Amino acid sequence: MRKIDKIKPAKLVSGEERQWYACYTRSRAEKAAWDELQEAGIESYLPLVRTRRKWSDRMKWVDMPLLRSYIFVKVSEADYTKVQSVNSLVRFVTFENRAIPIPDRQIEAIKLLLNQGAELEVTSERFSQGEKVVVQAGPFLGLQGELVEYRGKNKVLIRLGKLTESILVTIPVELLVRDYSDNNPLPI
Repeated sequence: MRKIDKIKPAKLVSGEERQWYACYTRSRAEKAAWDELQEAGIESYLPLVRTRRKWSDRMKWVDMPLLRSYIFVKVSEADYTKVQSVNSLVRFVTFENRAIPIPDRQIEAIKLLLNQGAELEVTSERFSQGEKVVVQAGPFLGLQGELVEYRGKNKVLIRLGKLTESILVTIPVELLVRDYSDNNPLPI
């Protein structure tokens, strides 16, 4: 009989440079996953928003995850097995069997939006491809996104790679300009 070599699963994360990746968590286990990642020494980011929740006998302010069932980790190939061993995580967000790196600027944009107290709305709704825009003034200067007509208001849609969630932020239209960075003029 021929000896069959044990097949090792392919690593979803490659490279020595630490990059941001999104991971799915177990349902309602985002904070537990964050705690476990901190204990393992893995840099992670869990965007939280303060919301008011009603119980049967009272109202209370609580910090809720901005993106349910997602947490961001900044890892290299060397840290991959540490992340895989975290019990509260289900798996990396992947596309064609590879984890999807998220640019640092997108994580920084989320942090900026949360720190500025912007009116944020998270939605799983799929939008058709819209106009690419850049914020030209105000606290979100330089933020890039997609203009979406939504519930009668103009909002900038910030897409986070291949995640199924999107973040909408209200920004006055007069603060937006066309994004010509790909050398394709887009009409407004």
